Amino acid sequence: MKIIILGAGQVGASVAENLVSEANDITLVDTSAEHLAMLRDRLEVRTVCGNAASPKVLRDAGADDADLLIAVTQSDQTNLCACRIAKVLFNLPTRIARLRSTDYVDYPELLDDSNFAVDFSICPEQVVTDYIKRLIAFPEALQVLEFADGVLSLICVRAFEGGPLVGHPLKALKFHLPNVEVRIAAIYRNGVPIIPQGDTIIVPGDEVFCLAATVHVRRVMSELRRSDKPMRRIMIAGGGNIGFRLAQSIENNYHVKILEVDRERAELLATQLSKALVLRGDSTDEKLLENEGIDETDLFVALTNDEEDNIMSASLAKRMGARRTLALINRKSYVDLVQGGPIDIAISPAHTSIGTLLAHVRRGDVVAVHSLRRGAAEALEIIAHGSRKDSKVVGRPIEEIVLPKGASIGAIVRDEKNEEGRVIRREVIMPHHDTVIEESDHVIVFCTHKNMVRKIEKLFQVGFHFL
Repeated sequence: MKIIILGAGQVGASVAENLVSEANDITLVDTSAEHLAMLRDRLEVRTVCGNAASPKVLRDAGADDADLLIAVTQSDQTNLCACRIAKVLFNLPTRIARLRSTDYVDYPELLDDSNFAVDFSICPEQVVTDYIKRLIAFPEALQVLEFADGVLSLICVRAFEGGPLVGHPLKALKFHLPNVEVRIAAIYRNGVPIIPQGDTIIVPGDEVFCLAATVHVRRVMSELRRSDKPMRRIMIAGGGNIGFRLAQSIENNYHVKILEVDRERAELLATQLSKALVLRGDSTDEKLLENEGIDETDLFVALTNDEEDNIMSASLAKRMGARRTLALINRKSYVDLVQGGPIDIAISPAHTSIGTLLAHVRRGDVVAVHSLRRGAAEALEIIAHGSRKDSKVVGRPIEEIVLPKGASIGAIVRDEKNEEGRVIRREVIMPHHDTVIEESDHVIVFCTHKNMVRKIEKLFQVGFHFL
């Protein structure tokens, strides 16, 4: 696939890194020649320096015969203009735009073909906000992902000494949870993936990925570690787009304090938030944290635009008694370095939001793509189409499906419909070797290495004679 990516920032570079490994023809466009040169040395991509909303620049980038345009610059206006130009001048088939402002969401007609011609829009800030909200709901988890409109969840927890299942083989899980369908999708031990077998024994410190119906998630988590107290008091450092969105969405259910160093921004936040307490000050100020009761805070969330400040303030908050800390960090090397120390969870915005983008890029009917372990692995939700005649998966038991080594089918969500075709029930199935995949099943495939994703996509594509 020939893909043009406009904007070589954190999101654009992460998308390019993910897609270039799957033999796509990638062209990156940015106004910084120096930044493009660094990416060109690291990735096998073509680069064009210039304004992403310029017809000449788009032509130089190959818009005449490109398959996909991904506009993820920092400017909503540039992204919208680029999509319109790509449609009108080059008839580029698919156009995706990053939109940071929520204004456009309220007027979807602005994005149709007669206006800005945006096929899909994404807001990374909102994706990250929703992700943090799920972590607040499940304070024991390292990662919480949803599939099939929230019916199924994939939870990552660190196995804790003394957990009921810790020190026992996985096959004992069915005796611990006799009435709960659950699947251990993968285990990472010291950063190395382990393919779960019935005799695999979970040891303290393992990162365990569990698939279960969302209603059963808490019971499953209790088998691996002790339950944490529910979150009540939350302190947010940074009143930018993500900090504001998070405070606004949780202020009715939690005691929220938000720290913002800029006076004008703090005053604006105070007028926009109804219950959250807005404080003007530096989140690395030890005296301020002490005065605001950091030792009684259940969660400290560092969301400023400065990742060094986020690391420092979250580490300081933990040392001063915050029960749990979370920091927003752009650089992947920093994420791997700090998580698990004084910072309980480190989030990379690019890796958290990239799944929303990749779901529109993947071949076949891919509904969702979630990046796991900071991009090292992926979980895909794919709708199976066709029949046994024209599909390599539909109408076949799991044992007949040839999956790449390191890939596994973790769960199936099957819709039960009435005579009018409306879904009346959604069943979560943890498949066994003889489980047969049916037409329209939502199949959750777990890949321990992202380089096998393309093989999975091909596996689920139907033959040419499928109608």
